[in-house]
Amino acid sequence: MLLTKKKIVNNINNNFFYGWIIVVIGGLGIFSSGAGQSHTFSAFLPIITKELGISSTSISTAYMIATLVAAFLLPKIGKLVDKFGPRIVLIFTIILLGFGCLFFGAASNFLMLALGFGFLRFFGQGSLMLCSSNIVTQWFDKKRGLALGLMGLGFALSMGLHPPISNFLIENYGWRIAWSIIGLSTWIIMMPPLIFLAVNKPEDVNLMPDGIKSEVSENNKNQIYGLTLDEALKEKCFYILAFSFFSISMLVTAIHFFQVTILKDYFGLSNKVGTALFIPTMLAMIVFIPIVGKILDKFKTHLIISIALLVTASSLILITLATSYVNAIIYSIVFGINNAFSISLFGYIWARYFGRLHVGSIQGTGQMILVVGASIGPIPFAAAIDFFGDPITTIRLSSIYPFFASILCFFFLREPKKMSHFKLQKNKKD
Repeated sequence: MLLTKKKIVNNINNNFFYGWIIVVIGGLGIFSSGAGQSHTFSAFLPIITKELGISSTSISTAYMIATLVAAFLLPKIGKLVDKFGPRIVLIFTIILLGFGCLFFGAASNFLMLALGFGFLRFFGQGSLMLCSSNIVTQWFDKKRGLALGLMGLGFALSMGLHPPISNFLIENYGWRIAWSIIGLSTWIIMMPPLIFLAVNKPEDVNLMPDGIKSEVSENNKNQIYGLTLDEALKEKCFYILAFSFFSISMLVTAIHFFQVTILKDYFGLSNKVGTALFIPTMLAMIVFIPIVGKILDKFKTHLIISIALLVTASSLILITLATSYVNAIIYSIVFGINNAFSISLFGYIWARYFGRLHVGSIQGTGQMILVVGASIGPIPFAAAIDFFGDPITTIRLSSIYPFFASILCFFFLREPKKMSHFKLQKNKKD
């Protein structure tokens, strides 16, 4: 099997760098993570609330508990990725994600709903995104921003397609059958490329990152460098990154989760319009993701992160102004630009600041923090809906967080000195 795969890799690599095949696989993984993403749940939230007789706060609490449990398991996934490689972890993740969809479709009470959320968030939003970005990260260095940006197009397609498709499935087959179809589709989309095409890193098939034409030797393989998890946790930049991206993860998740509800209940737009607005978001992502990838490879990363946080703050303000179709479309486009930044940066920042030698462990811990943010994000919005009858003021106040984080990144976020030393030593060897 390994010899056959090496032959396939070499045949493709004679025409173009095989890493771009890995980008496609990563993109399919990010698309399939839609089964565990908030924009998909957004389409199901009104009918689940009505059919199971559960309040927005109760559903958000189930979502929070499940996502928190899933978050604290992600460092284990990161360590497994470092030990066994992302490919085998991806295969098991996809299998279990499919079963998670089937289980969620059978939920009939609060406990089953919470367990279903746990499966979907851990294997979809957590493990699948972590492993997909990890395998792409391993194949690129100087072009990593572009590669991860192109991979992020899978998320754009998921955001544009999963909500309206889910709405169609709900209207024609019911929400339970809809989840069965989503689960089966993840197996169909992901299993063949993972089994026959995925390769953990270029060195495994005698290639180099970015398609650099160089003979691969043990010395080349030893040039993979980076901080350990313990070393990364001693660096100031780890905590600045965690604090900043916690805000994006928390607040973007909340908007995804309640977009349809907010636009329907407070601005009079129908469910169909609320889910359809994910389409201009998708189109904006498709346009801006390659641009973000390019600028990540050319400009200082802390400046790009600072801009991304300002766009997040703008998205929060704009959804509170969606009083007409025009304003709603403007919001959805800016939200798409926001997601273009965030999806590109989530996979990029860990290898950028800490190297790729132990990036699975570091990303697993970092992603745990971000998923914790995602878990609690909907709670303030849900409480504002249930207890105050209006989430608008809460949303506007929450925009202060990413604005402050933007200033923090602009002035204080810098690369660890040890990483600069690694790069200097590598350049001398080259």
